[in-house]
Amino acid sequence: QVQLVESGGGLVQAGGSLRLSCAASGSIFSINAMHWYRQAPGKQRELVAAITSGGSTNYADSVKGRFTISRDNAKNTVYLQMNSLKPEDTAVYYCNAEILLGAATHFSDYWGQGTQVTVSS
Repeated sequence: QVQLVESGGGLVQAGGSLRLSCAASGSIFSINAMHWYRQAPGKQRELVAAITSGGSTNYADSVKGRFTISRDNAKNTVYLQMNSLKPEDTAVYYCNAEILLGAATHFSDYWGQGTQVTVSS
């Protein structure tokens, strides 16, 4: 029905940058909020950034001023620009979207498969 495919992860040195992308495809009628989460080894998954359909954004305190979330509604895609990366940003990053399918009556949560981000010191 719906697929969220992430890309852009990789290995980068501390202080470097990466840009993650997450494209949603399928029988999509509308997308509400879109989010980026991350999960480091041995830790709980945490919300990194969120963006509403209207473009309002919210960030975890740990990434404010370094990460920027954006979206292209025409492409059903959400981005996460990550600058000034730190070793503690190392995690698997997941995108999440609230999606209304063409035949549905309510929004449901969908998740991507995750992309690894590793920041070396």
